[in-house]
Amino acid sequence: MQDTADREEMLTVEIWRGRDDGALRTYRVPRRESQTVLDVVTWVQRNEEPALAYRFACRVGMCGSCAMQVNGKPRWTCRTHVSRVAENGLLRIEPLANLPRIKDLATDMAPFFEKWQGARGRHEPTRTRHEPMAPVSSESPARKAANAGIECINCAVCYAACDVVGWDENYLGPAALNRAWTLANDERDADKAGLLRAVSESGGCHSCHSHGSCVEHCPVGLNPTAGIAGLKRMTLTALMKGGL
Repeated sequence: MQDTADREEMLTVEIWRGRDDGALRTYRVPRRESQTVLDVVTWVQRNEEPALAYRFACRVGMCGSCAMQVNGKPRWTCRTHVSRVAENGLLRIEPLANLPRIKDLATDMAPFFEKWQGARGRHEPTRTRHEPMAPVSSESPARKAANAGIECINCAVCYAACDVVGWDENYLGPAALNRAWTLANDERDADKAGLLRAVSESGGCHSCHSHGSCVEHCPVGLNPTAGIAGLKRMTLTALMKGGL
């Protein structure tokens, strides 16, 4: 009688093991209905490689921590079905690009968040906690512009997809500049001039080449390219008015 494993449909899965000096290793993983890429990684960890390092948390597309390169493209692995991305039964899974590798599929996110801070990604309030909250009209053009970018959860998919990040280590990146765009349109932020100075320096918004890779790959459908274009207009206007 033929062994059950021999009768199962199998995937050929290549997974990066180690750091920069590591290599892809090949595994055979049973194919399942409605199987996600994260399911595949989990199967390998539980059945073949107990020491396989990777990140995940919610498994439902809320946290973004499971982002990896899948067949060369950055994706949330918990929301990516194998049936959509497997090429002739082959999956290649690697850590996110443009970030230092810690081990296997886990990357060091510190540079990503340092860029977020470099874009002055923190809110500077106009009021103290002891004062009434500032009223904000949901219908104002600025609020609508800010709302268009606030759903970013800092998964770094856009950062991994960005060509400019790949060749310019000083570039702040789409996520950081998207955050700056939301603050630039928030009437409750008290330091617009400081924000515009931060994003207009070397590696700031004017380094963006508008390739649109961030838009193409954003798992929540944001458009960082549009926000960066808005920052370019804001900074040029401020420069002509002597505000930079």
